[in-house]
Amino acid sequence: MGYGVIEVKGSKVKVLQYGVIHLHKYADHGLKLSKIFERISQIIEEYLPDEMAIEAPFFGKNVQSMLKLGRAQGVAIAAAISREIPITEYAPKKIKQSVTGNGNASKEQVASMLLKLLSLKEAPEFLDATDALGVALCHHFQTSGVQTGTAGKAKNWESFVKDNPSRVKK
Repeated sequence: MGYGVIEVKGSKVKVLQYGVIHLHKYADHGLKLSKIFERISQIIEEYLPDEMAIEAPFFGKNVQSMLKLGRAQGVAIAAAISREIPITEYAPKKIKQSVTGNGNASKEQVASMLLKLLSLKEAPEFLDATDALGVALCHHFQTSGVQTGTAGKAKNWESFVKDNPSRVKK
């Protein structure tokens, strides 16, 4: 499970923290949920976020996987609710559209665009971490009124930068 924390001051977006919660070493599903709650609670205590955004559950063919994902998301949401942090959910297509301009973009395309938009020195090791940063950036774009989805309309990177100066760090 990925997480990402950003700080927004004016039009500046700064990445404070991102990563993944490694759960594969735990066999018991209840223990995994407990670890998610603990880690999200630690992140909340450390960074004191004003808001939380999460990727909305998506439909898949494996019902058991969907149930486990829903429980994991529920535990993360409960950690925020217990601290009275407002939560917003975004559909995967909305996140991809917001970050890349293409609602059908691949995880790799989202990661590549985030490297540029957030001036990351290197790509996160895990795509779940980039997904989480994508959710955070999508939320910022949606709540700040920043024009989103223009990357797909730009002819090249230079025209994207010209049309979206607040979305690109120099």
